Amino acid sequence: MKTIAAVLVETGRPLVLADLEVPALKPGQVLVEVAYSGVCYSQVLEWRGYRGKDRYLPHCLGHEGSGIVRDVGAGVTKVKTGKPVVLSWIKSAGADVTGTTYRWEGGLVNAGPITTFSRLTVISENRLVALSDNLPLYHAALLGCAIPTGVGAVLNTAQPKAGQSIAIFGTGGVGLCAVAGAAVAGCVPIIAIDLREEKLRLARAMGATHCIQAGDCDPIREIQHICPDGVDFAIEATGRPPVMRQSLASVRPQGGTTVVIGNARYGEQVELDPREFNLGKRLLGTWGGDNCPDRDYPRYGRLIASNKLRIDSLLSCNYSLHEVNSALQDLEGSTVARPLIKMSAE
Repeated sequence: MKTIAAVLVETGRPLVLADLEVPALKPGQVLVEVAYSGVCYSQVLEWRGYRGKDRYLPHCLGHEGSGIVRDVGAGVTKVKTGKPVVLSWIKSAGADVTGTTYRWEGGLVNAGPITTFSRLTVISENRLVALSDNLPLYHAALLGCAIPTGVGAVLNTAQPKAGQSIAIFGTGGVGLCAVAGAAVAGCVPIIAIDLREEKLRLARAMGATHCIQAGDCDPIREIQHICPDGVDFAIEATGRPPVMRQSLASVRPQGGTTVVIGNARYGEQVELDPREFNLGKRLLGTWGGDNCPDRDYPRYGRLIASNKLRIDSLLSCNYSLHEVNSALQDLEGSTVARPLIKMSAE
């Protein structure tokens, strides 16, 4: 059995579409037919070589998506053949299988416990969550990373109370999901900050009450016009060290909290003013929104189905697998918020 997949052969070069031989399943592995795969900025960092030396070339990419189970390996009990699933890099219950290798033109292509840039993919059981039949696969694709990371950073990590204020720095895919999560939490005001006007329009559609175009002003001063003492919470979703400093500066003394989601390039450092901590501010990291996927993903799915979690604005830019390099370039250039790859044959 073969599958077409987008393979990273050399960092800084376009991904190569390859016909890979699908191996027999090991115990704890699942064969999934991918319907949709999201494209995360983490893949841009890998593609460009910004995460340091890549020891696994050539390898498959992708860590969020949705699909249908086509076969299960020995011992798999969590998911069933023919049923829809969410594919996610965040570990859940089930067997933890380190990865697999595919054969290609006489050589081997590496893959981790989850990869999604292919029509058929071998996944570790604990990177799958069963999906309700009433949530379309199209909507479910971003449950694997963007939604749990952004929404979870608000609901699980920051844990604001209704009526507390929040600022989201960076309104790419994950930042927009943080905006949507803040709306679910009942935050007021919800302030979105970005360089691009079109992304701020998306933020408005997903629940932002105020928008600041950072290239035209000092965002901290603008936040203080809205919340003179600073906001209760800030979410940093750009991965840029200067913005991480700004996000900490934006929160109020004596309890203001910043949560950093963004992935910086390998080797980058952030310098902070220690007086911020003397003022009683808190700086938190988050591991993918601190989710328990088997508990939280069904909850997010119900919020989407009930239109309380508004994500339709994120699902406006679709690509075919043959356009995967365009998807990466567009995401890197910030012309799209979250590319979605439709895996069905053209």
